[in-house]
Amino acid sequence: MKIAIAQLNPTIGDLPGNTQKILEIAHQAAAEGARLLLTPELSLCGYPPRDLLLNPTFVEAMGVTLQELARDLPPTLAVLVGIVEENTKAHITGGKTLFNSIALLESGKIKQVFHKRLLPTYDVFDENRYFEPGLQANYFTLDNIEIGVTICEDLWNDEEFWGKRSYAVNPIADLAILGVDLIVNLSASPYSVGKQRFREAMLKHSAVRFQKPVIYANQVGGNDDLIFDGRSFGLNHQGEIICRALGFESDLVLVEFDEVQRDLQLNSIAPEYESEEEEIWQALVLGVKDYARKCRFDKVVLGLSGGIDSALVAAIAAAALGKENVLGVLMPSPYSSEHSVSDAVALGENLGIKIDILPIGELMDGFDNSLAELFSGTEFGIAEENIQSRIRGNLLMAIANKFGYLLLSTGNKSEIAVGYCTLYGDMNGGLAVIADVPKTRVYALCHWLNRNGEIIPQNILTKAPSAELKPGQVDQDSLPPYEVLDDILQRLIHDHQSAAQIVDAGHDAAIVNRVIQMVARAEFKRRQAPPGLKITDRAFGTGWRMPIASKWVGIKNAYQTANVPTPTFVP
Repeated sequence: MKIAIAQLNPTIGDLPGNTQKILEIAHQAAAEGARLLLTPELSLCGYPPRDLLLNPTFVEAMGVTLQELARDLPPTLAVLVGIVEENTKAHITGGKTLFNSIALLESGKIKQVFHKRLLPTYDVFDENRYFEPGLQANYFTLDNIEIGVTICEDLWNDEEFWGKRSYAVNPIADLAILGVDLIVNLSASPYSVGKQRFREAMLKHSAVRFQKPVIYANQVGGNDDLIFDGRSFGLNHQGEIICRALGFESDLVLVEFDEVQRDLQLNSIAPEYESEEEEIWQALVLGVKDYARKCRFDKVVLGLSGGIDSALVAAIAAAALGKENVLGVLMPSPYSSEHSVSDAVALGENLGIKIDILPIGELMDGFDNSLAELFSGTEFGIAEENIQSRIRGNLLMAIANKFGYLLLSTGNKSEIAVGYCTLYGDMNGGLAVIADVPKTRVYALCHWLNRNGEIIPQNILTKAPSAELKPGQVDQDSLPPYEVLDDILQRLIHDHQSAAQIVDAGHDAAIVNRVIQMVARAEFKRRQAPPGLKITDRAFGTGWRMPIASKWVGIKNAYQTANVPTPTFVP
């Protein structure tokens, strides 16, 4: 029996458009001889629909659309479609009013509906907010083949692989006990660096442990801050990869289930990426492309400083939308170096994007004159520096409003973590492209981009990073070296290490204290930042839920251990 994996890129809430994609891929699969078609989790409405699920008319429309889809599918093809179904017993038994479900469509009818059993509530996931968990193992019979059905998180609870259980049940084990021939998983699993290797290792363990072939069908595309990488795959009962779909692209992969051997047969295997930089690049390009397309923007604008962050964002934007759809704006001040302009112009020429230059000296004078009396008797400081950034932010927003462009913010994760960014200035924008990319990774991506010739001008790669808001300024006047800062942030944010552990790893206690304070005090800025594309397992976005008003002192023990005074926190 031929089984087709439809790696789809849905738009959230676009029931007609998503239905059309399923129909088109279904007809293609049927023409290639497929008997069963797999589509991703919530493929009919797109994942994650979030609070659209609180709208009863949305759920009702999904049910009507599903009936129409069943009617229009090829008659020879059985299709698994991701849907939301009402929990009709909720008003009697209690619980949530919806299930996250998979519908089996065949011969114009809805034959069966299966409910997701494990509901993730961590990081970006909040499924307990909407859904009631299914209580039964899910399977169906097609042409004398018993096929077990799981939905995304249902795979992620193998106690032997994890060394513990996060949920009371293991749906894969339950299906193995029932003796199914094949297990399929319909997923919408967001991308993070290295996650595919982890997925494949986890499913290999399950396939070998339970001696069952497994097919994993994943969503692809960008939805808000989340990027879905696709890379659907299948394994035989020995845990060997027998097929893999493309990364970061819609795809259709067919695989043969041998009814004699009761196993999957080898098919096409898309290659793995050569480096993490290549993988991240593909993710960010897709994230920008889909965010713009799904939010109905054709063109983007961004500020070009002559620095490495805006250079990388410009390159990503040109790859995502085409060079003709990217406008870079240079806004030099009296403090801007000559090379900040020439480097930005050289970048624009390399990328082939349009460049405009808007000097801001006169605008700065106007602000100085307006504030002269109020600021009299004070020294030039951060307030005056930030006015420059806010002037630039206003100009960029004016251009975006005037022409209907999407403004891209260019701040990196290191800066956003410690608040080295200006609210209502360089933080302005509709999408923060590299908000989850640390500064050291920004350099690595740019060097990777230049592997076959110069795209990012060499001077941008070698000069000291600077905001150029005052004479002779460089980032390291205010921050530790980025290699030090990024390692501290990795340990603090991703690894959840205490200050004492970070100090014990070899970092200076005073620097650790200062970084922790900066991270805590910048929370109010991050809360007001534009959505940022997520590429790591701990991003400043929907999965980051820190309080703004907080008095948690997390460094006391570190300072006692390091034999230096415990610092006083500024509220």
